[in-house]
Amino acid sequence: MKARLFEQLHKEGLISAFSLEKVRTAAGSRLFSINWELKTILYLGILLITSGLGILVYKNIDTIGHQAVLTAIGLLCTGCFFYCGRKKLPFSISKVPPPNAFFDYILLLGCLTFITFITYLQVEYNAFGNAFGLAVFLPMIVLFFSAYYFDHAGILCMAITNLAAWMGIAVTPLTILKTNHFADTQIIFAAVALGILLIIVALVSERKNIKAHFVFIYTNFGMNIIYIACLAGMFHFDKVYLLWLIPLAVASFYFYKEALAQSSFYFILMISVYVYIAATYVIMRLLMNNAIDEYISGLLYFIGSGIFMIIFLINMNKKIKYGIRLQQ
Repeated sequence: MKARLFEQLHKEGLISAFSLEKVRTAAGSRLFSINWELKTILYLGILLITSGLGILVYKNIDTIGHQAVLTAIGLLCTGCFFYCGRKKLPFSISKVPPPNAFFDYILLLGCLTFITFITYLQVEYNAFGNAFGLAVFLPMIVLFFSAYYFDHAGILCMAITNLAAWMGIAVTPLTILKTNHFADTQIIFAAVALGILLIIVALVSERKNIKAHFVFIYTNFGMNIIYIACLAGMFHFDKVYLLWLIPLAVASFYFYKEALAQSSFYFILMISVYVYIAATYVIMRLLMNNAIDEYISGLLYFIGSGIFMIIFLINMNKKIKYGIRLQQ
């Protein structure tokens, strides 16, 4: 409410002093939303509960017993899913709001305790043997189902993370897992495939209008995974590192078009960061292979490129804001 407008109207004699005072009172007693503060506190509360339970179990495992711990985790997980199943609204391919303020957090607690339950089974009882991928695959299926069935974006992020972990385990030989040596080319190519898969899912979701509000999550994960995989390919394949500029350039062109279409400065910023890292890597290698003074050249490059990046981002921000105004 613009109080200055009413003050001007009062000066012009269009409203009385009593009406102006009522406007000032209403403007001074506006409600302040603490929605995000409460959500943050609730999310932190869930994380603290799960962390606290983990520490309690770790310090008292000899007196509590594994069976008792598994039973308690299983009961808590079952209770959370039972509550969410009873309270949820009917399923829809469109966005479904939570039935109450605590629904999302109880669902999050249920999913976290389920992951803890499966992990506990594998660590203490080796329930899945050497099939490490199965220990990740089962939670992934439950997380994807829960994300869509209960319409929870946070659970979808956890599911995609599990999918990335499962693909990493699936393409990695058991000997590499045991030696913790992950400098394997298969992981890089698997990451590129995963990123492309997530982008395809985002496109299908948007065009078929199936949980279209999940499109940003898929696109965001896909974009970051593709870029990180391309940079890892440049660093790992030392002799043919320039070839990785081709998929990186294709990805940049695609995401740049998407950023303009969606008027997203966030995508522009992420593209700029990843492209800058790749360009800097290439230029630094070229400078080190030449006879010129690489230190002075490198200093001039960082100064000039930094100025260019600032000017570029400022202009892109203006362009996106202008596009948003035209759409309105």
